[in-house]
This record gives sequence, C-alpha cells and structure tokens, in this order.
Amino acid sequence: MARVLVVDDAAFMRKVLTDALLAGGHEVVGEAGDGDAALAAYRELRPDLVTLDITMPNKDGLAALRELMELDPAARVVICSALGQETKVLGAIKAGAKDFVVKPFERERLLAAVDKALGQPSATPVV
Repeated sequence: MARVLVVDDAAFMRKVLTDALLAGGHEVVGEAGDGDAALAAYRELRPDLVTLDITMPNKDGLAALRELMELDPAARVVICSALGQETKVLGAIKAGAKDFVVKPFERERLLAAVDKALGQPSATPVV
C-alpha cells in the first residue's frame, strides 16, 4: 500500500483516480489542482507516489515534475494525462516520471503503473 498524492485540475478526474487507487489498496493522502499546489502538498505530506496531470493552470505538470525532481530526486511520479503525444511522454520520462498513463484509462492500467513506479510486481494484469 502506498501513500499517494493525486494532482489533476479536474475534480472529477481526481475522484476517478482516488477511487481507482483506493480500490487497489492505496491510501490517498492529498489532492491538488495545479502544479504549485502539488509542490506545496508534496513538501507537507511526503507521499510515496504522485499521480500528475500535464495540462493544468498556473504551473503545468511537466514544470511541476521538474521542480519536484529537484526537490526530491527519489520522488516517484506517474503521469496521468489525456495528452498522449510522444514528445510529452518522452519529456515526462526524461524529467523523471516512472510511467505515463493516457486518460481515459482502465483501472488495471493505472494500478500496474503505480506498482511499477513503486518497484513492486504488478498485482493486476495489464490488459
């Protein structure tokens, strides 16, 4: 079980992510709606993992990811975004993300990405 910070500008998507993570046995310790709030929450909560959207107001997910990796090079981040363009995916992985899940996603795909980021064998088969 991991302590997870869920970051997405859409409240509905934060709920979908939270429900999927809870169903996978994880604990959601906080939520944020933009990159600045995500960094503040990370400093305060020190979660085991962060799910991070790319397109958000104020500070987008890629900028927040770069700052997060400077703050904590061991941070484990899974990008969850509707932007599936190759350049964004490669940029996120180069910046330190452990995996990239394209929205809309299957719950099993998200949980497999979380397991991978945590260095755990996947409990759910990737379909």
